[in-house]
Order: sequence, then structure tokens, then C-alpha cells
Amino acid sequence: MEFVSYFGAVFSPFPFLILIIGTVGGLILGATPGLSPTMAVALLIPFTFQMEPAHGLILLGAAYTSSVAGGAVSAILLRIPGAPANIATALDGYAMAQKGEAAKALQMCFVSSAVGGVVGILVLIFLTPVLAAWALGFGPSHLFWIAILGVTVIATLDSNSVVKGLLSGCIGLWISTIGLDSIQGVERFTFSEHLDGGIHVIAALIGLFAIPQVVEMLEIGRNKKIMTLMNTAQHSVVDSILEVLGKVRALFIGSTVGVIIGLIPGAGGQIAGIISYDQTRKFSPNRERFGSGESEGVVAAESANNAMVGPSLVPLLTLSVPGSPTAAVLLGGLLIHGIFPGPDLFTKHADVAWTFIDSMLVGQILMLVFGLYIARLAAKIILVPPPILASGILILAVFGSYSVQHSISDVLVMLTLGLGMYCLEKFGYTAAPLVLGIILGPIAESNYVQGRIIAQAGDGMISYFLTGPLNVTLYVLCLASIGYSIVMEVRTRRQQTAVTENEVGEEPA
Repeated sequence: MEFVSYFGAVFSPFPFLILIIGTVGGLILGATPGLSPTMAVALLIPFTFQMEPAHGLILLGAAYTSSVAGGAVSAILLRIPGAPANIATALDGYAMAQKGEAAKALQMCFVSSAVGGVVGILVLIFLTPVLAAWALGFGPSHLFWIAILGVTVIATLDSNSVVKGLLSGCIGLWISTIGLDSIQGVERFTFSEHLDGGIHVIAALIGLFAIPQVVEMLEIGRNKKIMTLMNTAQHSVVDSILEVLGKVRALFIGSTVGVIIGLIPGAGGQIAGIISYDQTRKFSPNRERFGSGESEGVVAAESANNAMVGPSLVPLLTLSVPGSPTAAVLLGGLLIHGIFPGPDLFTKHADVAWTFIDSMLVGQILMLVFGLYIARLAAKIILVPPPILASGILILAVFGSYSVQHSISDVLVMLTLGLGMYCLEKFGYTAAPLVLGIILGPIAESNYVQGRIIAQAGDGMISYFLTGPLNVTLYVLCLASIGYSIVMEVRTRRQQTAVTENEVGEEPA
């Protein structure tokens, strides 16, 4: 219970002020398309140079936790995920906004984020020594199977057609191979000099979600569909809190998946959000409503990507192994102040470590408070006339894609992918499976190649990838996910056929 004695340092005037600034700043940065949590933390590192180590980490930790939740604002209101971790949130959150429930969706998002975040930080506090060695046990073969588990979800992300979902995912997997292979150093599918650096996931994410939305707004203008969005219903904060707490299944699945994925170095919040969303839908009696505005999908996705935050710091603080790209940036913030993470961090620098962790726990509460306040204001964004809103989205899309690598090539790639996605949507395809393919492709490929190199120096491919308790567990989960998807697809088609036959039989002669 050593962490309790350091709460006083968090509530001192200056550290608490930094915590508030970091929380509000993280929410704003997270809601800006293109500014991922990693970039938000990186932008704030220069401001910590003249601060004490604990104060600097408070600022970075607050920005990390709140920017993950802030990315849901643009995902719900504009169908543009603020970061890859918010992809699953957009699937049902945007549909809720279209029904006039934008404020409710945002409130449920922040409540779910707070619940998942608190669970993740408590895991970080109480189970760090136990879980550190377990996290270190993950190698290329395990990460490969985790990526494949994510690939098995691709087909079910398109609620309209499994075949179109698979085709979208395959297109995404192909796009992920464009550019220079980081392991073998081979150029692939570089038809233009703008593709030499590959397709950055943030530029692809913005283009695939934002540009079709912009074109659609400019195309349909102020018609009845847009006018229905003008009637944004206000929703009680207390009702939102009670509704989220009542969705125990979604919270449990989301928090559990988030904690497990967070502990695995290199997995990331996007995998946590997608897998928790998929598993919640499979266990839900209302699975057919997912994708059309089911609030349980928002709860599962947001609780997962915030529950991932705390556990992603376990391998960082105990083993100096970052569990996520943002954790790698935090490692740089520690090293700048002369603090080297490792087994003796909690003995030599206990004041810095525990103050940092305690501030993240308090930051979850502040994120909830400010998030609920922002939700009412942010929901009014959809009252903006479509042409003006489309112009603003386009400006943010260009700014966000350019800021990733300060390259005009990313902007051109973003626009090209966006226009291509707009054409695909006309034929019934959706962006989520395609983006997931772009994200999972490099993870699966790089870990497969690394695993193959290791296997060739050992007992061979079969032994390396298919033996061991963890490998067996993961590929059994992959097979179970595929089997369940097939069974549910067959059952759904039989139900639709039965309904059609009944309707035909009831028609008068």
C-alpha cells in the first residue's frame, strides 16, 4: 500500500494544476484527427525539460490517458477516429449521433473510458511485479497469432456482407505491404515516389474515414438526412452513468481484453478495441443491432482502449520494454530526466514512480469530469451547416495527415485513399475492415518473418509457431473465432430465409 502515501504530492497546487492542464490538453489533442496519443505526448515532452521529473511525468501521463478517450469525440461526431484505438468506437458511436444521440454517446464514452482506465491503473499498481515476467514471455510467434486473431474479426466488421468485409480486409492487407520492407529491405508496389515511404496508418485512417464523409456532405447538402441530425437530444449525465454501469458484460469484456492486450509489447489499443467490440457482439443477445447504434459497442470499445493504458506501462517501468508506441515516448521522457526504468525503479525513485502512477489514477477522474462537460458542448458540432462542417473536416484532415511526418506525400496518399474509399462505399463496402487490414498487416508480417528467422536457427517452423501453451491458446482462439463467425452467419441466413418464406406464405392468394 505504498502508493497511498504519495497521493498528497499529486494534490499539491502545482502538480494538480499540471494534471488539469494535461487532461484538458489531452482531450483536445485526442479529438483532433491525426494527433494520436503518441504524438500528443511527444509534443508535450519539450515542456517538461525545466520541470521536476515527477511533474513532467504527471503532464505526460495525463495527456496519454485523456487523449485516448478524446479520440472518440471525432469518431462519434464525424466518423473520423482521432486515433487507431477509436476505430471500433466509430462503428456504433456515429450511428448513435445520426439518431440524435450524440450527447448520450459521448457521455457513455467517457464513463466507459474512466471505468476501463481505473481498472487498468489498479492492475498497474497491484500486479506489476507478477505480470512483468509474463509480459516479457511474448515473442514474435505470439504477436503473430494475436495479429491473426485480429484478422479473423475483419469479416464480421462489415454488418452488411461477410464477403465484402473480407475483400475490404484483403485490400487493407495489400496496402500495408506498399513501401520498403523494414526487415528485408525490399521495395514493394512503389508505383510512385510518394509511396517510397509506405502508407502511414494515420494518413490512411484520416483519408478512409474523413474524405468520404466530406464528399458526402458536399454531395447531399442540407437535405432531410442532415436535418435529422439537427435535433440533438439532451441526455442526463446520471442516466448515462447508470446505463454504462448496467452493461456489466461489455465493461467486463472490454476491461479484460484491454488489460491483456496492454501487457503485450507492441499490440496497441486498436487491437484491444476491435477484439473487445467483436467479443462483446458475439456474446450479446442483440448482436444484430451492432453497427446501427448499439451503445454496448461504444462501451466495450472505449473501456478496452483505456484499460490498455495502465498495463502497457508494466513492461516499461519494470523491464524498460515499452508496451506501446506511446510508452516508448514516455521512456524518452524518463531518460531525459536521468531516470532509467528497471527492477530498482520503485526503490531508487519511489517518489517519482508512485506519484506518476497516482496522478494517472486521479487523472481518470478528472478526464471523466471534463469529458462529461465537453460532451454537451461537442455534441453541438453537428448543428453546423454541412458545407461549413465539410470544409473544417477537410482542413483538419490535411493538417493531421501532414503533421505525422511533415510530408506532402502523406497528404496525397490520404486524399487518394479517401476518394477510393468513397467509390467503394457506393458498392456497399465499409472502411473499418480495410483500416484494420492496414494496421494488422505489418504486425503479422514482421513477426512472422522474425519468427521464421528464429525458427530456422532452432527446431523449425512447426515447433516454434505451433507448440507451447501460449501459442496453442492463441491459435485455438483464432479457430474458435472463425468457427463462431461461420456458425452465426449460417444461422442469420437461415433466419432471414425463414422470415422471407413466412412473408410469402402470408400473402393473400
